[in-house]
Amino acid sequence: MKAAPEAQKRLLDLAELDSVIDRLAHRRRTLPELAEIDERSKLFARLATQVIEAQTEAGDLAREQSKAESDVDAVRTRADRDQKRLDSGAVTSPRDLAGLQSEIASLQKRQGDLEEIVLEIMERREAADTKVTDLVSQRDELGAALATAEDRRDAAFSEIDKEASEVEGRRAGVSGEIPADLLALYKKLRDQYGVGAAILRGGRCQGCKVALSIAEMNRIKAAPHDDVLRCEECRRILVRTAESGL
Repeated sequence: MKAAPEAQKRLLDLAELDSVIDRLAHRRRTLPELAEIDERSKLFARLATQVIEAQTEAGDLAREQSKAESDVDAVRTRADRDQKRLDSGAVTSPRDLAGLQSEIASLQKRQGDLEEIVLEIMERREAADTKVTDLVSQRDELGAALATAEDRRDAAFSEIDKEASEVEGRRAGVSGEIPADLLALYKKLRDQYGVGAAILRGGRCQGCKVALSIAEMNRIKAAPHDDVLRCEECRRILVRTAESGL
């Protein structure tokens, strides 16, 4: 392949711009905020699940407390009714009186037992409510930190994308000055090796950093200026300039 020396030198400008684009893409992929967001998102999801579980437990205890209190009210109402019957003097039979007094005593004991159950449930519910409050606070605090990290990520993305767009614009201009066949070869080599062209500086390929042999240097010296040369070691396009040591 042949190409004007100036067109070949433009490959170095293109390679430098591609290197900048690659660095920007790497920076975008490896922003510290991305790892932070990933870790915080996982923790947020776990906390959100824990909040739901704690709220479910607190809700179950609230219903359990309501039922227990309802049972206490029912027993208290029945005991009050029996006590009024006893106090009214309507029951005169010794046997009926004894039965009524026994029932009142039993109801009072039952009421006491149920009230103990209510107190125990209230303590458990208070602990469950406190747990919900703590978990919600942690979740909300983490959510705020996550949102802040996402804002920083978006700001960094915007800055990187703006710079990448500017570099892409310059790259398009340089690409337009390079013959299509030379540009196609450069692209093929870039896809294969990451870098499509490198300068020959001081007898050394700057793509693979390997010093060329005397025989290879002599071959390059004898080659026409418009020959498109390749490094024997790394196969990249080898661009000759005044720094090549020829």
